[in-house]
Amino acid sequence: MFAGQMLCSRFPLNLQFHQAARHSAALLKPPDKVILVNVTFFTNNIMTQDEQKRAVAQAAMQYIPTGCVVGVGTGSTANYFIDELAGIKHKIEGAVASSEATARRLGEHGIEVVDLNSVDLLAVYVDGADEITEHLHMIKGGGGALTREKIVAAVAKKFICVADQGKLVTVLGKFPLPVEVIPMAQSHVARELIRLGGQPVLRGGFTTDNGNIILDVHNLQILNPVELETTLNQITGIVTNGLFAKRGADVLLLGTDSGIRTIVI
Repeated sequence: MFAGQMLCSRFPLNLQFHQAARHSAALLKPPDKVILVNVTFFTNNIMTQDEQKRAVAQAAMQYIPTGCVVGVGTGSTANYFIDELAGIKHKIEGAVASSEATARRLGEHGIEVVDLNSVDLLAVYVDGADEITEHLHMIKGGGGALTREKIVAAVAKKFICVADQGKLVTVLGKFPLPVEVIPMAQSHVARELIRLGGQPVLRGGFTTDNGNIILDVHNLQILNPVELETTLNQITGIVTNGLFAKRGADVLLLGTDSGIRTIVI
């Protein structure tokens, strides 16, 4: 199978997994315990996407305790956070990296990279998202680091998501859902994803830090992300998937045109 080749073409698409439609009314409401706070407005001018990413990375610094080990995600917004973290590297014990790329960037800034196995609990994990809802459920893994990101997030007391306003959605699924797969299970997993209503595409020329492949699953409207995350992870051959719903973010710092919006659950 060629890199980037569609793994399905003649199967009808069921855009809702299982009986997710019956949950939609409850799931599409804003959560009851969300606190919406407009924290800071920086300018009367419209901020670009990169300026929004830089602004939320700066805002995330208020959540970093002195003397802690910080969990650090992967991706463009996480890179802005690493750049900011370098300014206080003398005040922290180091950082746990969620990918080899993040470890390299931390090292370039002189930030000590700590083995996660030497840490019992991280005070905070800071990472971006490809999509996020006001329930703080996310799709992650566009950079291919979803498994290690999920592991580091699981060890963190608090997950701070930093994102630009384009990442906030009502329903997850417009961004293809990454699924990390053991290579020998590619065909089996693809068939199961098709059976569930997805359209998996092999991410061509890409191998994860764990030596696996990524199937990006298109054409999903994910109305029950917690249920789907569990269902996918029960398929033999899947390492994990890019839904971060069972362990979602605790705080979202969202860059907007003129400032930062904070969503806390």
